[in-house]
Amino acid sequence: MKLPFVKMQAQGNDFVILDGVADAVPALTQDLIQNICDRHFGIGCDQLLVLQSHNQADVLMLIYNADGSQAANCGNGLRCVADLLMNKLGKDEVSIALADRIIKAERIDKNIRVVMGEAVIEHVTDTYTDVMIGNRHRLHFAEPQVCLDRNVEIIESYDDNSADIRIIERGAGETLACGSGACAVAIAIWNKTSTSDSITINMAGGSVVVSKKDNIYRLSGTVSTVFKGVYNITDV
Repeated sequence: MKLPFVKMQAQGNDFVILDGVADAVPALTQDLIQNICDRHFGIGCDQLLVLQSHNQADVLMLIYNADGSQAANCGNGLRCVADLLMNKLGKDEVSIALADRIIKAERIDKNIRVVMGEAVIEHVTDTYTDVMIGNRHRLHFAEPQVCLDRNVEIIESYDDNSADIRIIERGAGETLACGSGACAVAIAIWNKTSTSDSITINMAGGSVVVSKKDNIYRLSGTVSTVFKGVYNITDV
């Protein structure tokens, strides 16, 4: 079976996108997901994104980590899919459904901005803050501890206008960037100190801007298509 795909990236956070609206997508077993995501024997990516039809949004986006587990949210993946949809549909605004919310996205100059929606601060200690923004994040202001049930962001430095962070994603390991993680970092910093309504989050792969209005958070930055191709599945 031949499986068309698009490889995209946002600040080095890379994705393989399967358009299940336009093309048939086989049953995605854990082995198949891992094979596609493998950087040596497959296409290679942090997450596999699968698009399906949805009656209230332009598409439904399913998110699979490189180890085959599912994720509930992916800010950078949303921005990549939004860019893909805008180019395909000839629009500057699109909507993308996730498991628990519908995301609005728009093109602003060279950036793609998504409205990430609401977030909940679940727990705060002297050294870390837990934030739920569709998926769970733990933001460390000090040396991190092992945490296997959520994404982990290490805040290496920050001020009112910017923060430098590292990211360890559940199911993917250390990555160059994470959009929902960048939002969670901004939320943790805003909760810790009074700052502006916009902050630049610097990651190993590049920078994004997180802004807020009330309890609604927006994520903005560049994305690009890396290449397109066809993946040959020999055992389907």
